[in-house]
Amino acid sequence: MRRQLHLPFIVGQDEDGTWIAEAALTPDIFVSGEGETREGSLDDLRLQIARVVADSGAPEQLVVDVDVPDN
Repeated sequence: MRRQLHLPFIVGQDEDGTWIAEAALTPDIFVSGEGETREGSLDDLRLQIARVVADSGAPEQLVVDVDVPDN
């Protein structure tokens, strides 16, 4: 079965220039990806999330529609 997961993430560069992307799959499971570029770290993060979901299963999700003010 294929399912979409919507995960907030952060991306930053560490002191040696490596890009790191991180996301929390659950409150107890954190996943990270690394790359030479921002997009490379996000690609690796996607791959790592897929691996964790294959091992641990997909978390339950609650979907909420909210009105967000224009900035």
